[in-house]
Amino acid sequence: MGKFDIFNKFNTAVIVLNDNLEVVFRNNVFKREFPDFENVKKFSHKLYYEVYALDSSDVKVHSPIIQAIESEEDFSAYVLYQDSKIKYYDMNSSKRGNYTTIILTDVSAKVSLENIRSENSELKNNIKLLGDENKILSKIKLQAQSQAMKLLLLNNVSNIIRESINPSVILNSALVELTQMFAAFRGYYASCVKENSFKIQESINKKDKDKLISFDKNVYENIQQGIVSCLTCRKEYLSAEPFKENVQRIVMPIFHLNKLIGIIVLTTKQKIKLDDTLEVLNGVSLQLGNAIIQAELYKKNEEMVKDLRKTLKELQDTQLKLINSEKMASLGQLVAGVAHEINTPVASIKSNNEITKKLITQINDKELAGLLNEVNEIDTEAIARINRLVVSLRKFVRLDEAELQDADINKEIDLTLDLIRHETKNRIEVVKNYGKLPPIKCYPNMLNQVFMNILVNAAHAIKGEGIITIDTAFKNKNLVVKIKDTGCGIKEPDKIFFAGYTTKGVGVGTGLGLAISQKIVEKHHGKIDVKTKINKGSEFCITIPSKY
Repeated sequence: MGKFDIFNKFNTAVIVLNDNLEVVFRNNVFKREFPDFENVKKFSHKLYYEVYALDSSDVKVHSPIIQAIESEEDFSAYVLYQDSKIKYYDMNSSKRGNYTTIILTDVSAKVSLENIRSENSELKNNIKLLGDENKILSKIKLQAQSQAMKLLLLNNVSNIIRESINPSVILNSALVELTQMFAAFRGYYASCVKENSFKIQESINKKDKDKLISFDKNVYENIQQGIVSCLTCRKEYLSAEPFKENVQRIVMPIFHLNKLIGIIVLTTKQKIKLDDTLEVLNGVSLQLGNAIIQAELYKKNEEMVKDLRKTLKELQDTQLKLINSEKMASLGQLVAGVAHEINTPVASIKSNNEITKKLITQINDKELAGLLNEVNEIDTEAIARINRLVVSLRKFVRLDEAELQDADINKEIDLTLDLIRHETKNRIEVVKNYGKLPPIKCYPNMLNQVFMNILVNAAHAIKGEGIITIDTAFKNKNLVVKIKDTGCGIKEPDKIFFAGYTTKGVGVGTGLGLAISQKIVEKHHGKIDVKTKINKGSEFCITIPSKY
């Protein structure tokens, strides 16, 4: 057994040092208390007095360890040790020959307890002072509370009225505020139907809605006179089931320009002093009366504006349809007349051409016969082309085809291209990327009009030479037609479908073509979109369902 092993039986930390500040022994408790111990120098830096002499320049004066070693007598002190946290110790040292034994007793818990007791004592004094102050403040609070609730309710109702123009929202929000203020378990607004007959419109309890209610003579007289009443009763209104106990019922009339428009009814189990709240209830009644009428007027005005907008849109659509119908009817009559007028001279030319062909065979001069035969073939081709053009015009207008029918859209586009050849000839290359399409049920003459409007606009958008690309496809049971040009683009693409808007000069465009086209596509339950870039070109995409 070692010389100092007896200290391992101590339940306090013990360290033994020699006069050279070298550690001779540390007991087990010390090792547990100070596991990071390296040497006396570092340990002494962490161990210090809570209060020490500030006027001393001697560092030894501030170190309990050094003082314990240098002391000729037993030494004791109250010290702090700071590592990851601060702990408090009673330090006792004894000198035996060349050895100094230092015992460190942990008193952190005791210090904490004393601090807590001190704080508790101080808190008790503070609590007593606060209690005295609280009694004074309670009196002031009770006096101010009623006024504050009034102002709060009025402010909340005012905010509700400012933030909403919906009568239902205004009334429900006001009911919530009132039921909270009076701790009411029922609350509702009932509009005046006729004399002493009210209909519940808004209620905290949704089951009450649309009930008809009435009151006894005295209550109704108060309502007529605009008097807020607060009575103890068993029945809420004449036809109501009685409550199991007496309740307080508040009836607040709501007027607008001396006309009774409704009432607010609140029922509560609390005792209410009406004198304290009469002013605020009258204020709420006045605000709600004005708000309800204004909200109803706004709602009617909003519905009227909505109806007017709908009517205006219907008129605009009807106007477009009439313009388009008249345009197509006039075009049809014109084409029919022109076709008839063309057919008569063409028939004569064709007949003469046949006669000339027969006479050429009888000419002996082979050179002359060959020349005349060549002229005759050119005339025959010209006659055939005129006939094809007349047929194309008749097919395009199709005045007799007003019903839905199956159509080959690729052929319909080709038909339209034939009619606008004068816009593209020798100037614009038309690239056709036709997909395989099934017969599409549609109004062919109307779709031809859409194709023509877009193709003519594309041709006009190209200054000089350019390309128009047409893609057709059938995807997800939808017909998709894309017409892309290399023209100048559109500055305001969001306006192009508005009737009257045109990018062309005065007298050139009417601004109706694309507006009519959009209506035609919508008639087919489809949609028409446009993508455009200035000086890069535009692309129109028409999507039409195959069945609708």
